[in-house]
This record gives sequence, structure tokens and C-alpha cells, in this order.
Amino acid sequence: MNLTERDEELLELMDDPSCDERRLQATYRRFGTINRLISAWGGVYRTLLRPHLTGLGRPARVLDLGCGGGDVVTRLATLADRDGLAVSWVGADPDPRAHEAARLRGTGDVEFRVADSTELIAAGERFDAVISNHVLHHLSRASLRAFTDDSRMLSAGPVLHADIARGRLAYGLYAIGITPFAPGTFLRTDGLRSIRRSYRADELAAALPEGWSVNCPAPFRLVAVADGLADA
Repeated sequence: MNLTERDEELLELMDDPSCDERRLQATYRRFGTINRLISAWGGVYRTLLRPHLTGLGRPARVLDLGCGGGDVVTRLATLADRDGLAVSWVGADPDPRAHEAARLRGTGDVEFRVADSTELIAAGERFDAVISNHVLHHLSRASLRAFTDDSRMLSAGPVLHADIARGRLAYGLYAIGITPFAPGTFLRTDGLRSIRRSYRADELAAALPEGWSVNCPAPFRLVAVADGLADA
């Protein structure tokens, strides 16, 4: 497998509007386990998000943009609640199929919406932080610019976009490790395609507009970080 260059043309099965609905919903359900194992959001929350929310000294609002099945934002809501933080969480995704899966995870602190960043901006929404998980690798260069610009316009605090770091070792380990979780889902095929579509740290830093930095919070993980512009 040639992973020297990002394969931007490769499509994931679950992005097909006509894909098998049962396998799609099973994939969304199992993302909760997979992201807990590999996404490193626990560490990102502790080092980058929790300090900001604690420092506000008031109830906060956080947006998960492109939230998919809602497992990441629901997990973060649980972590914040355990820390005694008052946070209202919004998970937004333009795909109604993702919303169908996400609303089944909903708690009192999490609201799910069928919306993209353009609609949220038009509605005058503003948040104390904006996050995303595994969105950046889906985007073309032009879409990446629009998505990251919009996310900064929606946030008065940090913007944190987490994704996979492409690499041969990540590909090989995922191919083996996903096997017990994959039956009846798109997890194996789409996960491997996601790695092939993903950036390396230097590639992502070069593709992002001015004002962004890229760090590596865990093996095979990237986080693009910027300050929000909602108060600018």
C-alpha cells in the first residue's frame, strides 16, 4: 500500500447516500468504542479544552461540528459533568442519517442538530469552543479552508479539529486491530480508506490557513488548533 501521498479521491462507503442503512447505523453505534480506543479525546479534553472551560467561570457552550453519530460530544459531556463544569453541548451534522444515530445518544446536556457551519453562522450562533473529530480528511483543499474559517467564526475560544495521522504503521495496526469490531459495519473498509485520505502533520500545517498550528497528542493522531474569531 502506497501511503506516500494523500489519496484525496478515495471515497468512503458510508458517505454514499445509497449505502446499506443497517450497516451504516451499526457503524455509528460502534464508533463509540473505536473512538474511545484511538481518538485521544480524553487527553485533548484534559490539556486543551477543560482548562479553557474552567477558566471561563460561567456556563459554557461547545459545538461539535460534523458530529457524526454523536459519540465524541456525548463522551466529552460526561467528562465535563464529572469535573463539575456547566456546559451545554451541541452536535451538528448536515447528514440526517448521522442525526438519526446521534439523537439516540442524546443526554440532557447534548443537543443534536441537522446543520452545517454555514447554517449555524447564518443563525447567529456563537460558542465558547468548537471541536471536530475525523472531519478534515473528508475535505478537499477548498472545503478545508471554508470549514476551518467557519469554525473560527463560530468560536469565541479555542477551535480543535482532531484527525488521523496517515502512516504505514497506523494502517497496519488498524487493519489488524479493527477485525473484532468490524463485522456488520463499514469500520474496516472505511477506516483504512480514512487513513489513506488523511494528512501527515506537515501536510496539514501547509494546507491550513494562517493562524493554525498542528500538534500530535498521541501516536497516529493530529489536532489542528486555532483561536476563535467570534469576538473579533
